[in-house]
Amino acid sequence: MELLTKRLLLRPWLQSDAENLYEYAKNPEVGPIAGWPVHTSVENSQEIIRDVLSADETYAVCLKENNKAVGSIGLMIGSASNLNLPDTEAEIGYWIGVPFWGKGFIPEAVKELLRHGFEDLALEKIWCGYFEGNIKSKRVQEKCGFIYHHTNKDIYWKLMDDIRTEHVCCMTRKFYNKRSENV
Repeated sequence: MELLTKRLLLRPWLQSDAENLYEYAKNPEVGPIAGWPVHTSVENSQEIIRDVLSADETYAVCLKENNKAVGSIGLMIGSASNLNLPDTEAEIGYWIGVPFWGKGFIPEAVKELLRHGFEDLALEKIWCGYFEGNIKSKRVQEKCGFIYHHTNKDIYWKLMDDIRTEHVCCMTRKFYNKRSENV
């Protein structure tokens, strides 16, 4: 499935995206703050595409103008989430390469995934979290209308083998529909 916004194409990851993925995911400013290690090679990025980014409802964030993957976004529905959710709820995760920071691409992609989740998939609630210190992710969630729900302190994060504090926000379908009516 492909989803379109004004400037973006959200599409499944392809093995041919590995070089672009590595280009952005090797930067230590991107992965660690989002909870995953930097990519070490194009081959490592190929493995990540095969083993992680090929999951259902996971999309390459591509610029419409050239179909180049510059980030990732996905919905982890029910048990696929880190939050132990029922099948009527999902967690959204995202990142984008440093050269594309501050251009509004991720809020644009998040808004489309919210639309898809609530309207196409009939989800009841969508959750989103950010780790302490990830101010950019916090701002995306605020811009997109997520409401703070709770904080998980001192959680062990396996991918990074460290202890973190996670702030968790959510949006209900009812709140989404109300916001959509007012736009």
